[in-house]
Amino acid sequence: MKTVLCYGDSLTWGYSPEGPGRHIYEDRWPSVLEAGIGDAARVIPEGLNGRTTIFDDHAAGADRNGARILPTILMTHAPLDLVIIMLGSNDMKPWIAGRAQAAKQGMQRLVDIVRGHDYPLDEEPPEILLVAPPVLRETADPDFAAMFGPGIAQSKMLATLYSDLADEIGCGFFDAGSVAQASPLDGVHLDAENTRAIGRGVEPVARMMLGL
Repeated sequence: MKTVLCYGDSLTWGYSPEGPGRHIYEDRWPSVLEAGIGDAARVIPEGLNGRTTIFDDHAAGADRNGARILPTILMTHAPLDLVIIMLGSNDMKPWIAGRAQAAKQGMQRLVDIVRGHDYPLDEEPPEILLVAPPVLRETADPDFAAMFGPGIAQSKMLATLYSDLADEIGCGFFDAGSVAQASPLDGVHLDAENTRAIGRGVEPVARMMLGL
């Protein structure tokens, strides 16, 4: 059986803008991916609200720096066959980075970590799939508008930048914005149907990369 790690932020955790709350397990996109693949693979969801690619954010009790915690996650769940990384939305916050180019640099660093990690039992590094998150959108929610509104234009650049990066360094790529869009309730998170759509959209790419 293959093992897939889904490394992401609140979009992977399953944050629901309706409530707010958390989507039931079956509606989260890693769960949909696992159900679609069936018994051929185990999919591990590793989502954290507010996680960035490589930047510090001390506004919460958890370590949100994706680069700092990734080696521990890789060691915990090894051996791995595929790592799917969907990050970048939180990098768009003006006090984090606020630039799509910064998120691209962050994704490059995460790929370097995955490929250079000292895996147990001399395991080979897994394949890597970069996923661009759905673009941010306007919202009437004042808090989320202040957090993400300035980054809307930059978020529209992520898919192209990530696609180019994937081509340059030999990773897979999927644009989640091709199948899902953020809810207008907060401008960043997904309703249940849109988060399920990402799982369905990623499935054929993951199958191909796993050789299924």
